[in-house]
Amino acid sequence: MKIIFVRHAEPDYEHDSLTEKGFREAELLADMLKDIEVDAYYCSPMGRAQATASFTLEKIGRSAKTLDWLHEFDGKINLGSENEAMCWDMLPREWTAEDGYYSADSWYKTGIMKTGNAEEEYRKVCRGIDELMAEHGYEHNGRVYKVTESNHKTLMLFCHFGVMCVILSHIFSCSPMVFWHNFAALPSSVTTIVSEEREEGIASFRCSAFGELSHLCVAGEEPSFAARFCECFSDDTRH
Repeated sequence: MKIIFVRHAEPDYEHDSLTEKGFREAELLADMLKDIEVDAYYCSPMGRAQATASFTLEKIGRSAKTLDWLHEFDGKINLGSENEAMCWDMLPREWTAEDGYYSADSWYKTGIMKTGNAEEEYRKVCRGIDELMAEHGYEHNGRVYKVTESNHKTLMLFCHFGVMCVILSHIFSCSPMVFWHNFAALPSSVTTIVSEEREEGIASFRCSAFGELSHLCVAGEEPSFAARFCECFSDDTRH
């Protein structure tokens, strides 16, 4: 089985939609995605993901099932004085200093994570992807998958960077902190994982492409800088 994650195009966060550039990205993306044979489409309930998906779905005359747990990951931490922050947006010096953040079973048990709802939200997403994959023949079993229906299906999920990292961390049995902070899937990018059944009835998944942007490259459209921070501190880019 193949799962294709599509991050929404350049976002207009204020209106939960897309920027003018984002709409161009979504249209270029649709020109590529329309040629992929997909068995089922799923989408986040958020406007920027719905808008991105609409271009592809309209071209092929298909619809997507909206899944609430594909909403951008809503885990928060409390920094004191009622100052909340997203748990996946921490400075490198803050999280790399604690080994627990690198553990699949411990990252949400650290002191700062326990001030918020990180574990609760993480488990919600894990349950969601487990139920979806089981529906299509792959039941989560420890760190591998029990195959109940070996198949070549392709599922496409229109969602967000934060929640995609959570899903990948669960499937790969590792901490999402590394995905959140050391990987960058830019707007409208495509990430693909594929099952491997090296032993009958037991499957694992491998990433065959991460943050792929060929649809922008062939059209001469500059990738959005969103999802990244300044390459050098002196740069006049996102800090």
